Amino acid sequence: MKLWQKDKASLKQVEVFTVGKDREMDMYLAAFDVIGSLAHTRMLESIGLLSKEELGQIQTELKIIYSQIQAGNFQLQDDVEDIHSQVELLLTQKLGDVGKKIHSARSRNDQVLVDVKLFLRNELEELTHSIISFFDLLQSQSEQYKAYLLPGYTHLQLAMPSSFGLWFGAYAESLVDDMVTLKAAYDVVNKNPLGSAAGYGSSFPINRTLTTELLGFENLNYNVVYAQMGRGKAERIVAQALANVADTMARLSMDACLYLNQNFDFISFPAELTTGSSIMPHKKNPDVFELIRSHCNRIKALPNEILMMTTNLPSGYHRDLQLLKEHLFPTFSTLKDCIEMAGLMLSNINIIKDILADEKYKYLFSVEEVNKLVNAGMPFRDAYKKVGLAIESGNFTYETTVNPSHEGSIGNLCNDEVRKMMEAVRISFPFDKVNAAIQKLLE
Repeated sequence: MKLWQKDKASLKQVEVFTVGKDREMDMYLAAFDVIGSLAHTRMLESIGLLSKEELGQIQTELKIIYSQIQAGNFQLQDDVEDIHSQVELLLTQKLGDVGKKIHSARSRNDQVLVDVKLFLRNELEELTHSIISFFDLLQSQSEQYKAYLLPGYTHLQLAMPSSFGLWFGAYAESLVDDMVTLKAAYDVVNKNPLGSAAGYGSSFPINRTLTTELLGFENLNYNVVYAQMGRGKAERIVAQALANVADTMARLSMDACLYLNQNFDFISFPAELTTGSSIMPHKKNPDVFELIRSHCNRIKALPNEILMMTTNLPSGYHRDLQLLKEHLFPTFSTLKDCIEMAGLMLSNINIIKDILADEKYKYLFSVEEVNKLVNAGMPFRDAYKKVGLAIESGNFTYETTVNPSHEGSIGNLCNDEVRKMMEAVRISFPFDKVNAAIQKLLE
């Protein structure tokens, strides 16, 4: 069954090629297609294209289909092209001609658009919850290990003393900025394209404001041509926000791989969280972090993939856009899995104490010795030269105590201030409003 088919069938080769993985990707959208139809049919009744009785029948059956999807008891039939066709077929089988009315005043173009936006909006919400949990863990570990010093590096050369309080806290604050970009992506997604039809509107007196309210969208994509042009753009903006989170996770994972290395020897993990070698009995490999790094580096390429797939497209709908789903949709679960696994690892981390007591790290304290001379009244350049000459002559002496107290330093992590920033971003998401609207539709 194809919504667009008239009296001639496509060549089988053409059909197989053009459908591609779209049926598989449509299963991500199934529940959201039903939600979109619940709102659309209520709007159709409000403008007289459905009777109250027809609306009641359709809404009842749509909610049954939704329940089947949620229970995992829904699938596309082999001869059905897509999720939209499947839902309409099920309604028609149950309700006859009444079921055929649900497509009035819309196109598959705006139907898939609203499905995608509802899906992305839901996935962004789930991702933010995962990030918040991981953020909380990082902050907790930052406080627990704030007195544990480790070498700080620039150019991968010994630089100055750092701490695990700073290290955990740095990635926590990185997630704050990542959440800011997720909120921006959410704002782009949280606009209603329904009613743009094939990209040029409808001659029916549809009420787009009503469907916007019913679906919990913050606003409309007003211009119907732009509503269609926004496909690809919205996905790219979301992909960039995901890539920002992935970049934070990949960098953290690289640190963990280095710190576990025997030449660093800053951290360890229980044997069951690492992997071994088939011939080297001593090996404890950081495979989890290596795979997080690789998954996240691949996610970082996603915005460019989407950008290239939409390059040189004129306005209007083009089939190229179909492929965006198979690149983007699975990324959410991959990124959430990476965050979950990183949380498992860092919850069980063992941090080596007194790392900087080893004399090989003595030059980390050169800046402290310079600062002592400056505090005693010596000009900075003279103090810098004096300590430098002592290092070159082998006469450098130092103490291993560090006492920085300014905001964001070893002695003043400002984790509470960072938490307030994260909380401000978190509460800016209108999740309660959105979920209340969807729940009302499903009641």
